[in-house]
Formats: sequence, structure tokens, C-alpha cells
Amino acid sequence: MGRYLGASCKQCRREGTKLFLKGTKCFTEKCPVERRPYAPGQHGQNTARRRKVSEYAKQLREKQKIKRLYGVSERQFRNTFEKVSTQPGITGHNLLAALESRLDNMIYRMGFAASRKAARQLIRHRHVEVNGKSVDIPSFLVQPGQEVRVRMKSREMVAIQAAMDQASRGAPLAWLAVDRDTFSGRMLERPQRASIPIAAQEQLVVELYSK
Repeated sequence: MGRYLGASCKQCRREGTKLFLKGTKCFTEKCPVERRPYAPGQHGQNTARRRKVSEYAKQLREKQKIKRLYGVSERQFRNTFEKVSTQPGITGHNLLAALESRLDNMIYRMGFAASRKAARQLIRHRHVEVNGKSVDIPSFLVQPGQEVRVRMKSREMVAIQAAMDQASRGAPLAWLAVDRDTFSGRMLERPQRASIPIAAQEQLVVELYSK
């Protein structure tokens, strides 16, 4: 699958829930999911009248929702699943933990970017460091104990300041330690399912890929 170039809000409407792809807009009355709570397209409002959804369709929609939420391609998502499927524990939980450990997600969770898309741009433009070294790979997997920080020369960027102001209104995550004064953060432990704030049925994805 190539990079999606369409309207981000259409993805949210298609999945029937907010995926928080547009940063601050998602928290305002301008959010299209609030204004038009039905699938995009000329037949979107008639979705509820369609026949009963099959089990496969439910599994596929859940996979698409999680994939779009984290902004990864089909190949990246499948590769991540194959890696975690050999790990001990619950595969669905391991999948979400791996996606949460991506550097772009970490920057977003720490509040240095308004969305994961914005976080990827910061990383690609070398505004982010891991343990003091510049990293420009959004899919870089952060390990517990590693320090993630915004580069000194980039801390005055308006986008970063605005994101931090918005993030200050939310509740902190138990597995993250963030120091706003030094524009840095650290993963304290591997994310546990109970502390990953997304409404997803990851077991459906496991069932889909296990066929």
C-alpha cells in the first residue's frame, strides 16, 4: 500500500471513530466525525441499512482502524505482527505494545507533536534524538530506559510549543516519564494493554492474520 494522500478525516469517518489524525482539530466542533458521523461517499448515510456484517469484515475493519491510527503501511503492520507473533504473551497485546514503542508514536504520546503524522515529520527532519544521537527513522523502536528528546535548536518551533500546550491538558501515561523543561522523555517500561489508551479489539486482527 502506498502513502495515503487523501483527506485524513475521511479515514476517521470510515472507521466510525476518532483516530486523532489532525491534532487539535480533533478536539474542536470542526471535527468531521462530530459533524458527519457516517461513512464518506454518496452512500455513507445508508451504511446502517446494509445487511449484517460478516466476521471477516469485522476483522478487516479492526485491522484498518489500528493501522490507520498508527499511520503505518500494510507491509509495516504485517511485519510487526509477524515479529510479535513469536514472542511470549498475548499476541494482540504484544502488537499494540510494539506499535506504541515506535519513535513517532512516542513523540506524539510525550506531547511534542500534535499528531503522529506531525511526529514523523519532526523525526525525518532530524529534530529528535534518542540517547543523545539524532534518529530520522519514525519506525525506530524505543526500548525501556532510552531517553527521547527534542534537539536543542528545535525547541522553539511553534508547532512543538503548540503541541505541548495541548498535551498538558491530558492525563500522563504510566509507562512514560516526560520532562517538559528539558523537552525529553523516557519509556519506563514496556507498555501494558491496560495503559494503552485506544479502543481496539486487537484479537480480531490476530484472528484475521491467523487464517
